[in-house]
Order: sequence, then structure tokens, then C-alpha cells
Amino acid sequence: MRRQLSVAILLVTAQMLAVSLSPRAQAQDAAEPNAATPAQDAFLESPEAAPLPDRTPGAPAQDPAPLSPEQSTAAPSEQPAVGEPASVPAPAPAAEAEPADPVVAAIRAKLSDQAVVKNANANDVAALVAFYGARTGAPLWVTDMGFTARAQSALFEIEKAEDWGLTVSAFTLPPAGALPRSADEQAEAEIDLDLAILKYARHARGGRFNPLEVSRLYDQAPPIRDPAVVVAEISTSSTPAAYLRSLHPKHEQFERLRQALLKVGKSGEEEGAKPTGSEKDIKRLLVNMERWRWMPEDLGHVYVWNNSPEFMVYVFKDGKRIYADKTLVGTSAYATPVFTADLKTIVFNPDWVAPPTVVTENLLPALASGKYSILKVHGLSVSLNGRAVDPSRVSWSRSNILGYTFSQRGGPTNVLGKAKFLYPNRHTVYMHDTLPVRKKYFQKAQRMIGHECVRMEKPEKFAGVLLAEDQGWSPSKVKELWDKSLNSPVSIQGKIPVHMVYFTAVVDDDGKVAAFGDVYGLDRKLAAVMFGNASGFSEPPADATVPDTEEASASPAPARRATASSNDIAGSLGGFAGD
Repeated sequence: MRRQLSVAILLVTAQMLAVSLSPRAQAQDAAEPNAATPAQDAFLESPEAAPLPDRTPGAPAQDPAPLSPEQSTAAPSEQPAVGEPASVPAPAPAAEAEPADPVVAAIRAKLSDQAVVKNANANDVAALVAFYGARTGAPLWVTDMGFTARAQSALFEIEKAEDWGLTVSAFTLPPAGALPRSADEQAEAEIDLDLAILKYARHARGGRFNPLEVSRLYDQAPPIRDPAVVVAEISTSSTPAAYLRSLHPKHEQFERLRQALLKVGKSGEEEGAKPTGSEKDIKRLLVNMERWRWMPEDLGHVYVWNNSPEFMVYVFKDGKRIYADKTLVGTSAYATPVFTADLKTIVFNPDWVAPPTVVTENLLPALASGKYSILKVHGLSVSLNGRAVDPSRVSWSRSNILGYTFSQRGGPTNVLGKAKFLYPNRHTVYMHDTLPVRKKYFQKAQRMIGHECVRMEKPEKFAGVLLAEDQGWSPSKVKELWDKSLNSPVSIQGKIPVHMVYFTAVVDDDGKVAAFGDVYGLDRKLAAVMFGNASGFSEPPADATVPDTEEASASPAPARRATASSNDIAGSLGGFAGD
């Protein structure tokens, strides 16, 4: 026994000597020359190095003392390595990134490969690069056994895109039952599904087309959701299919149009049944559903709804219509644009300031030829920086006419009538009353007259509804301003959005679709973009509302604008004045 003990002591001593000669030990000695090495302390204090108890021959062997719970559960990595100090753990190495899942690593590599993502949306790819770059776990959609149940639900929902007015062929979908074998194949399947989901989200929110590229009349920004947000949200959703459905517009009219579309499609699928609508009817539903994707998500608690093809204006409160009135909109040559802006001011008995189009296209030719009577006929005064100007003393052919202001005082002959409703926008478009002589045009079915602004039949009632909702005004208070004030503005205190829209299909409470004429040819333009052709959509109708010469209007066709004579201008000024 003593011989065995001696051998053990010699082995430990040799280990201590090896430690003392190591570079780390020498460095420690240099730093602390008088300090005992941790290994020595550990040896002296180690139970293994303590003298063994004496045992007499034949005495029963003693079991070692049981380990404490802390000792028995110590992880292997916590045990001191051979040749290392036992009582002082070695400094922890610099933290290293956790190795990525092989499929996630393959996804990262493929997302950086332009050959893989060359046809994908750049913002979608950037969102995926960020998402998988930060992902430490398994892939989102695939496993060794194929797509997860969540992935398959998303796939099946995208396959039903036609039910929502989208085109399923626009999405490159991997087979739901695919069984990718390698990490590379799994990565490809995951990326394909990711890109399909992000594309679906973009299309659902109106990102299929740029409205302004369809027509200059569309001044709208679809509420497209950031793809990074989409990835983050759907990755934590327990019901990806429901999440994808939630991306579509929630407006009541969108859902009514969708139900009308489903009804037509169902009737066409029934054996021997004739479709309830023509191909054009179906396309009109799809075109109008697409326009809803471009609308703001929140239309407002109280809002104004100006639908040009319908020639109507409405006021809605909490989604319910509380007012309706007939309107006159711009001619095809001066079409009323599509946009949303907040109502800011109602002006009673307003002055009128000629807009740039009237100044350059109607006033300048007359003034440059010395026919100043056009100003007197229409009660226009001229000013420059607030100072009155004698028009006969200005060389109009050499001057910048847009630097001058041409205005008409409020009163019974003012082309704006008794009120105007201002919602600042880059089109200089607003709503207003009109001259009594033009009221008869509200009785026509097609009411296109003058420039872009919108005229209404009963502006006093319209003002009363808005001010009652905004400030609690009584009808009598509105009437007092209507009858007695002069150029009196009333500021709107709350938020009342004005939606200038273009919808040619509207569904009533009974599910019946009302169709309106494509007065500006915007159905035709959008159909050409959506379906590759405008088959079934005719050219827009000619401007049918042409006031008598003495009353005005007839906006000249674009080819005639620059060549119209001064007499034409004088005769037509009242028709678009105020726009």
C-alpha cells in the first residue's frame, strides 16, 4: 500500500513540475513571484492528496463518503481539465455565435445569391435577409418531413387568391406535399414560400400596380405593409391563413364586391348553369376591388365621399350615410382627380381667384391681344403682390402672368356661388356652389362640366351637415352666414377627410350591383394593366354636358386649348371658373 501511495505522490509531483514549466505558469510566477501556485494549493487541499486511513489486515473496506448534491450534478464541462488549476477556472473564451441550423445557413447563402433572388422584390429579399440573419432556431416553414401544417395552411390560402380578386398565377408556389431531402432543397422550398407570402401581402394591400402609372388622375398611395413587419407577424401567428386574409381591405364595399364576385363564379361552376354576369361585369368587379386596395385603411369617423362616375357626394358617419347630393364634375379634358385630403375650411360668399389653368389658357390669349374687356365682363380685378394693377399698362406677352392675381369678389354673380369647401391639395381642387343659371344641369344624367372642381346642388345643406357634426352648429347659424356674410371663412376643428374617388360598381344592402359609366376611361386603363387588354371596355363617352354659350363651360378639347380664340375664352370662362 505504501508503495502505491509513493507512486501516486510521484505522479502528482511530476504533473506539478510540468505545470510550473508551462508558459502560462511562468507568466503567473512573473506576475506573483511570492505567491503559491493554485495547483499547489489544490494539491495540498485536495482530498485525494490527503494521507489514506490506516487499515489493519482483515478490516472491512470503508465506502467513500457520498457526494453532495452539488458535486453529483456538476456538468462535465465544469470539471477541471488535467494539468489545469483546480480551484481557479480558466478565463471564459470569447462568446461565439451559435452555429446556425444547416437549413437556415443554406437559406442565408441562397438569399445572397443574385441568381436565386433576381426576380424577387428587393424589399422582400432585404426583409428575409434580416429575418434569417437573426434567426437562431430551425427554419420557419420546413422540416425533414416537408412543410409544417402552418406552412401548408399558408400555401392553401394563397392558392385561393382568385376568391379575393387576385391572380393565383402571379405566385410561384412550391408543392404543398413536397419532401425536400437535402438542406439546399429545404432552403429553396422555404424561400419560395416566403417570397410568395410577401408578394401576396403586397398584392392584398394594393401593391400590384402603381396607381399613378395607370393614370395621372390617381394621386393615391396604397397602404402597403412593410415586408419586415409581415415576416415578423406571420412568423408568430398560429393561423397564417387567417393572417393572410386579414391583409385585404376591411371596407364594407370591398367585401360586398367580393361576395358578388364569388356569386358569379359559383354560378358559372354549376353544371349547365349560365354565368349571372358577362366577362365585362366580372372584370368591372375586379377593377373596383383593386381600387379599394388603394384607399386609406381608415376612411374616418365622419367623411365626405365624392364619386365622380356616380355624380354624387355623400357624407358618412360611423359607416352610415347621413347625407347625399348631386354633383357636377370636370369634363374629360379637365377630369376630376382621385385623392384624399382633409377638409380645413368652409368659406361663405367667397371671393374667387382664377387658377393657373384659367389664367394661362383663357385669360392670357385675350390680354396679350389687348382684349381687356374679358376682365370687366367677369368682374375680375388684377393685383400684383397685393397691389391693384391697371391691366392695360402691362405687356402681357412678355410678363409672367402667373405672378399676377385675378380675383372676383363674392356676390350673386360670383362663379363659386355662395360657398366653397377647401381641402388643400396639390391639384387646387375643391367643392363649391355654382351660379343659379347652371342649376338645371343637375337634372341631367351625365353631369360633366368645366374644370376639375366639384359643384353641388345643395351646398347650404351640405355645409349645415358638416358644421353640425364638427361644431354642433344649428341650421339657423349656417343660414345667417349664408345670407349676410362676405368672404367669411369657418375653420373645421375636427378631422373630416374628403375622399375624391372613382368607383364604377357599388353594391347595395341587398347585394345588387349598381354600375356607373366609365366617364374618364379609367376602367379601361386599369383593365388593360390587370388583364393585359381592355377587351369589353369602350372608350369614355364624349362630354355630354355642354352649357349654352352665354352661360359658359365647354372646356375645349386638349388640341384646341392653345388655339381657342379670345371670344371662345370670354364665352367659356364662366363654365370652368372656380376650378
